[in-house]
Amino acid sequence: MQVEIGERTAFSKTVTDADIALFSAISGDFDPIHVDEEYARKTPFGRRIAHGIFVLGLLSAAESALSRRVVERGGRLRPVSLGYDRIRFIKPVFVGDTLTATYTIVALDSERMRSTGKCEIANQKGELCLAGEHVMKWI
Repeated sequence: MQVEIGERTAFSKTVTDADIALFSAISGDFDPIHVDEEYARKTPFGRRIAHGIFVLGLLSAAESALSRRVVERGGRLRPVSLGYDRIRFIKPVFVGDTLTATYTIVALDSERMRSTGKCEIANQKGELCLAGEHVMKWI
């Protein structure tokens, strides 16, 4: 395999109003918890929250950084995503939160040419907002 257990990448981004508006337009998810401040104030969150799938999407940047690293090292195989497993949305994400998505290789299956990544997204306070796993196939 072209990666090692413990290899890690990260990506950080501050969530903006524009991110939520653009993701709503792209996904078609205009639920008021995401787009209506007045509505959201009356919920237990007290304000609008980012879409969970938008937050999950930040892992794509961390995973692709790992892919680029392999290419830069001269690796002959290329990873393709087989999917995310056991995704959990642990804490809400708000406009203004700075999130850091980390991707850490935790398992290798040389026979099946797969790697498993531990996926975590934490906010600026270090609070875990999302956790899960990702499986890559090396072709």
